[in-house]
Amino acid sequence: MTRFWLIRHGALIEDARNRCYGSLDFALSEAGRAQMAHTAAYLADEPIAAIYTSSLSRATESARILAAEVRPIHVTPALCEMNFGELEGLPYDEIAARYPDLYRRWMDAPTEILFPDGESFHEMRARVLTAFETIQREHKGQTVAIVSHAGVIRILIAWALQIPDNCLFRLAQDHAAVNLLTVVEGFPTVQLLNHSHR
Repeated sequence: MTRFWLIRHGALIEDARNRCYGSLDFALSEAGRAQMAHTAAYLADEPIAAIYTSSLSRATESARILAAEVRPIHVTPALCEMNFGELEGLPYDEIAARYPDLYRRWMDAPTEILFPDGESFHEMRARVLTAFETIQREHKGQTVAIVSHAGVIRILIAWALQIPDNCLFRLAQDHAAVNLLTVVEGFPTVQLLNHSHR
């Protein structure tokens, strides 16, 4: 059995509120650091062999708190959140005003949009699942933590449960919440979902 703790980064600084951000590199807030300290305490007794993290600072900082300087961290850009292209950093009301057709399609079918100068959900899913396959091969039979983003974690859980794309956002992912995914001979099982342990 290979065990994967899928962990969303902690809460962000106030500047991120009500803005579209994926590849935009916002930092953790003090509350986010405290959340991740609780996560680290919750997982302190887990035999985590390695921690993989997105290259965005909100994830890498979360991973460092989890690692507590005793676990190796592997920065993996393929585990980053979606790149929203021209929409990055814009308030949602401004997006609705400047890109009304795109915004409406995004709200109606979020996994079917190609963002201007960004990426599509299908491109993101392909890179995330490719990275996950590599991690599985390198850590068969071990326990691994993946510190990443809501979109990435939803993709991995949806893969495990064979959830269709249009149902992806039914999977809640709170800041610093943990999920446990196990894989036995290629067969995935979700053991724990969006667990907030504070």
